[in-house]
Amino acid sequence: MVSDVQPKQTHTGAVRAGAGVHLGRYVPIIDWLGRYRREDLIGDVMAGVVVAIMLVPQSMAYAMLAGLPPQAGLYASVLPLILYAVFGTSRTLAVGPVAIVSLMTATSVGALAPQGTAEYVALALLLALLVGVVQVVMGVARVGFLVNFLSTPVLSGFTSAAALVIGASQLATLLGLSIPGDSLHRTLLNLVRHLSDANPVTTAIGLGSILLLVFVRRALGRPLARWGVPPAAIGAVTKAGPLIVVVMGTLIVWGLRLHATASVQVVGSIPAGLPPLTVPRLDPDAVRALLPTAIAISFVSFMESVSVAKALASKQRQRIEANQELIGLGAANLGAALTGGYPVTGGFSRSVVNFTAGANTQLASIITAGLVALTVLFLTPLFQYLPRTVLAAIVIVAVASLIDVATLTRVWRYDKADAVSLLVTFMAVLVRGVEFGILAGMATAIFLHLWRTSRPHIAVVGRVGESETYRNVLRHETRTCPRVMAVRVDESLYFPNTRALEETLLRLVAERPETTDLVLIGSGINFIDASALAVLESLHVELRGAGVTLHLAEFKGPVMDRLRAAGFIDRIGRDRVFLSTHQAMQSLGCA
Repeated sequence: MVSDVQPKQTHTGAVRAGAGVHLGRYVPIIDWLGRYRREDLIGDVMAGVVVAIMLVPQSMAYAMLAGLPPQAGLYASVLPLILYAVFGTSRTLAVGPVAIVSLMTATSVGALAPQGTAEYVALALLLALLVGVVQVVMGVARVGFLVNFLSTPVLSGFTSAAALVIGASQLATLLGLSIPGDSLHRTLLNLVRHLSDANPVTTAIGLGSILLLVFVRRALGRPLARWGVPPAAIGAVTKAGPLIVVVMGTLIVWGLRLHATASVQVVGSIPAGLPPLTVPRLDPDAVRALLPTAIAISFVSFMESVSVAKALASKQRQRIEANQELIGLGAANLGAALTGGYPVTGGFSRSVVNFTAGANTQLASIITAGLVALTVLFLTPLFQYLPRTVLAAIVIVAVASLIDVATLTRVWRYDKADAVSLLVTFMAVLVRGVEFGILAGMATAIFLHLWRTSRPHIAVVGRVGESETYRNVLRHETRTCPRVMAVRVDESLYFPNTRALEETLLRLVAERPETTDLVLIGSGINFIDASALAVLESLHVELRGAGVTLHLAEFKGPVMDRLRAAGFIDRIGRDRVFLSTHQAMQSLGCA
């Protein structure tokens, strides 16, 4: 009886376990929550609290950068965090409003509606919806590889230029000015013209906030350590700079009534309570206008998120699945669209803080979302007298760290072409805006890739001493055989570089009339397209007409499969294909 029942139970359990593993691929919370350890709870709680302390003031500041009311940033820091925790694969990525996406939101939505209007807010919600849809579709279609066209130099140039644009856009608020400016140079020009109109009290509060933020982040830790404060407490305090300046700025303005006596601009009344779930209105004209920006934000935000997520995951020996990350970020943006927020992504600084504060799972983000929700429900009246200049100071200090001069100098020393792509992106963002800058950067990166691969490195190789190793004759002392020439190609062969290959090989043969055999070494070839195959066929015929026999050596299995399927191997002869260069040279009597 027992023997009859036992196999059935085992099979059912295996099916359930298999289904759970399969479902966990698409809903990662099932995987990590099912194996949650009690000892991870303390780290998650600590990280959730610390990130919430950063996120509350930052989210309001970034919302104002996006041209939205401060509460939009708070709304974008609740449901999006929870949805990413459900669908994202990173255990420590901290999702929420970030500076660059906020700038892109302001640029695109501001071209369609004036800031401060209901239409502007509605378009920001629609933009978040479009970003969410684009990212989910990209994730389901498994096209996350497309972000590889945003190379590191392009991303560095884009980020640095965007940081300058963001910082410049906040200077007017920092100084208490109201000046127009739809580009960097116009903003700076108007700022210089109206500098004498700056509010001295507002300016003092703003500059004081910047100094205090820098001091808390970089210098406060040393005296606290001398006073015997525990390292964990020091870390929490130095990360709480934004909250400290918010509290101090609010108390100063409220206590001295500077909003009334000195015309210091304040945030004003923020509605208490969580927003209702609403679906953005799908206006076809607005969708067409915002879709290019939505695609750009999808790429940039994913690139930023996955970069920091992979860096942090490697420290914990965890794995990030890029396409599932797209789905997680897309779900977060859909959540922002439904709850009065605007586009979000994983923030670099908050993610690092989340990691160093002890986050072990995405429960930390859920705790952060809960604390932000409590803030929205009960604490928003405390922000009524929060000076806008303090929020501008928070943004300026946050984006200052994004200006990456070190990468430019390093890339310039290593590869001038990559440095050019960085500078092109940088200048394009400054002159024409973030969207044009992204397109210019991607176009430059693709052009450089085509230019490089159209000029494949081709080397004549010779035998090193008595070994079976063959190296470039221009770089090593080698022995060559007069009638056999071995040539190595260090690039995949496809239509842009096939003519260069053919011309180079024919030239080398022409320079050595005694050559009777040409060994083509394919160790560096990963792919051969139809155009390259046609050129190889032509090359085989031309060489044979010149009395030279073509041989292949060290071609990889997948490449050989394609050549075999095309009949090329049969045409040149199976006996002319060798596993190694040395084997080919031995067969030809040159080793």
